Amino acid sequence: MTWKVLITDHVWPSTDPERAVLEAGGASVVVAPDGEEATLIELARDADAIMTCFAQVTENVVRAAERCVVIGRFGVGVDNIAVNTATELGIAVTYVPDYCVDEVSDHVMALLHAWNRRIALFDRSVKEHGWGSQPLTMRMMRLRGKTIGIVGFGRIGQAVAAKARAFGLNILAADPVVPAEAVEDMGGRLVDLPALLAESDFVSLHTPLTEATRNLIDREELAMMKPDAFLINAARGPLVNEVALYEALTGNIIAGAGLDVMVDNTPSQDHPLLSLDNIIITPHVAFFSQESTLELEQRAAAEVVSVIHGRMPDNLVNSDVLDHPNPRHGLKK
Repeated sequence: MTWKVLITDHVWPSTDPERAVLEAGGASVVVAPDGEEATLIELARDADAIMTCFAQVTENVVRAAERCVVIGRFGVGVDNIAVNTATELGIAVTYVPDYCVDEVSDHVMALLHAWNRRIALFDRSVKEHGWGSQPLTMRMMRLRGKTIGIVGFGRIGQAVAAKARAFGLNILAADPVVPAEAVEDMGGRLVDLPALLAESDFVSLHTPLTEATRNLIDREELAMMKPDAFLINAARGPLVNEVALYEALTGNIIAGAGLDVMVDNTPSQDHPLLSLDNIIITPHVAFFSQESTLELEQRAAAEVVSVIHGRMPDNLVNSDVLDHPNPRHGLKK
């Protein structure tokens, strides 16, 4: 029997890799023409499964999907999915939490180096004004012996720590659920967030987005940082209060920032942060490589196929759904 999968959105050139996995598992695939809620509500009505990248799978979309058994995320976080509603209705939610650890940690280090070595500044000065046209008056740190503070010491945070240590950086970590021994095993030290902010020359954020972490870095936190510190966010945009960040960057509270994510996933060209020279912004591409994307597409699809066929997925987000009195899924504890 054929079952239907709705793919809400994707940012890679083709859905062929996930389509091959899904169709081999007996699915027919429909790709939404846009990610608007009204569009997704209509297409979800007869979907047995939903797969989503960045589109908002809202409570209304989930409730409209009366046949849906599983919602699969192409990615790490699930803040764009109404997980509580899915759990209430007995729908399993899956994700792929470890597909881009290398890419994101590489990107964090790239932002750090691009800022510290002023790559964009020197490139622009040579091309626009000639060789040696930029006076060497800017702050540029010798990395060895400096400190990077990693907020959230999960898979990606630990990968950043390993790469930062190779450049001689000292490691601080703040994470309420990670034991001190886990940080010490990687040559670092577990501290609370205020201590991390005060002591770090570079701060990199790697926490999930929850109500508790929304605006984790606000005016008070930015004021704790060193004046020549650099803030990196390649996790979730709303972890940082962008108004406060703009004030900090224009008011010499901190020296600079590197963002791969913003509050609005598609910010307008007149966004105030985009006008600043002391910020590096990339368009949510830290996850991307050909290898990571292929892995993501195939693994995300395989998770959905597993649930449809009653097999426990590798990464179930809402384990409480296993206790649902009348589940739509066929999973067993």
